[in-house]
Amino acid sequence: MVAIANKAENRLTVQVANIAEDTTTIRSLDWDRDRFDIEFGLQNGTTYNSYIIRGEKTALVDTSHEKFRQLYLDTLKQEIDPAEIDYLIISHTEPDHSGLVKDVLELAPNAVVVGAKVAITFLKDLIHRPFERQLVKNGDQIDLGNGHLLEFVSAPNLHWPDTIFTYDAKTEVLFTCDAFGLHYCNDDTYDEDLEAISPDFRFYYDCLMGPNARSVLSAMKRMDALANIQTIATGHGPLLRRNVAELTGRYRRWSQAKAKAETLVAVFYVSDYGYSDRLSQALARGVTKTGLAVEMMDMRSADPHEVNELVSRSTALLIGMPPSSGAGAATPQATLGVLLAAVKDKQTVGLFESYGGDDEPIDPLLTKFRALDLKIAFDAIRIKDTPTEATYQLCDETGTDLGQELGKAGKIKKIKAIDADLEKALGRISSGLYIITARKSEVTGAMLASWISQASFKPLGFTVAVAKDRAIESLMQIGDRFVLNILEEGNHLGLMKHFLKRFPPGADRFAGIRTRPAQNGSPILADALAYLECQVTSRMELSDHWLVYCTVEEGRVSNPESLTAVHHRKIGNYY
Repeated sequence: MVAIANKAENRLTVQVANIAEDTTTIRSLDWDRDRFDIEFGLQNGTTYNSYIIRGEKTALVDTSHEKFRQLYLDTLKQEIDPAEIDYLIISHTEPDHSGLVKDVLELAPNAVVVGAKVAITFLKDLIHRPFERQLVKNGDQIDLGNGHLLEFVSAPNLHWPDTIFTYDAKTEVLFTCDAFGLHYCNDDTYDEDLEAISPDFRFYYDCLMGPNARSVLSAMKRMDALANIQTIATGHGPLLRRNVAELTGRYRRWSQAKAKAETLVAVFYVSDYGYSDRLSQALARGVTKTGLAVEMMDMRSADPHEVNELVSRSTALLIGMPPSSGAGAATPQATLGVLLAAVKDKQTVGLFESYGGDDEPIDPLLTKFRALDLKIAFDAIRIKDTPTEATYQLCDETGTDLGQELGKAGKIKKIKAIDADLEKALGRISSGLYIITARKSEVTGAMLASWISQASFKPLGFTVAVAKDRAIESLMQIGDRFVLNILEEGNHLGLMKHFLKRFPPGADRFAGIRTRPAQNGSPILADALAYLECQVTSRMELSDHWLVYCTVEEGRVSNPESLTAVHHRKIGNYY
């Protein structure tokens, strides 16, 4: 194992390990990265994993992030002569894995670039130089010799449209890039500590794979046809070897649950244009929090028949504006035309800019949809500057709002189905009234809460139940800090009414409210009876809530003689 250090303020190291016969990983460890991809916060950094397979011929599976250029290339040269690389396999073209493709090809000019058709098309625009290529589809094989027969598995939309898996029958290693990965940086090459990695594994799935649940199930069906999988060589985090069955089983269960949703939202985007991918993923993440199904489709590589079929099954369509330039049948503009022709009565439509510099204008398209009597889901998201964390939070909240609105009828039906005596009895469980406030960088959130209960003495801790479709849920991941504001009996109605109202996406929830910053940065409500500064320690998933266990770091009571406001419900099957 080799480690190469970089500057202390942004630790970048490289780990080399043999993971199977003739198979080596080069793991680029980004210890201090705290934001990733669609700008979800990271607690434990991340890694970018690359692999060398040596037979009679040599294959390199993926490269690394460009920030590791010198570290990665120096390490690669220590392991092999790059000029001897016969195949450079591109699992997908997202820059964190293909950022050094051009550099590798300069060292290995005779290497054949292997990838899905869409990936090869993307690479032409990425590296701007001629290269040998081999297009592969599901079931295609490359024989490296010495028993290393590589078989390719098509896995589009996990989470880019050009994703392929690579399976080595000799070593029973499946190289999956983003799928089954997690943003977790430590010295363990493999998944040694299941309990430690589980929260990040789930958070990664929810952010990146959950919005593509149907694609996950399709890829896993193809995986089932492989002989045996001993190791999953991921693109991020530790490789899966100790808990392969458990962790792939979780993917299957989570995806099956999401795919069963009756209401489907289709999200159309352009993966390699502007910020379309990140913005669409944030919208999709918000929708999936409400229990609705989502399918994402890249307009650059979409087949017209698939567009028609997806539109026909969808209740709502979210469309990221494609570039206005481009000609021919296989362009985002052509896909947009197919989409317009396929829409039908009673569908809901939402539009958002991609901020790619050449966006198709929103207003003419809005006019066309209105002329078709379609319902406009939300005010179009218009982006005038480089997207920030607040922009992505706006998209998340917009998706959540849309999901709640679309799922309202089904929720009312479930509420009415519960036995009246049972719901009245459950409603007799009383609780206090609290407001949770949180800040993460420039993003803030707040929620009126009543399902709070002290859970431990050492350390001092309590639990809070957070509905999955609450916007603040994304600010209450393990390691996040927030403030629990305890409301005062007789002085709570103003705060209660303010935080009970429905805020539009992106709205300032603290406008008109007196606050001061806590030590952890979250807002303290000046009119609260008491406050506790807390950190999320663990989360347990329930059917429609997360049960979040938190430890207390600081706290204060403003008036020791006052009592906590208490909430009495008449029924127990909704708030």
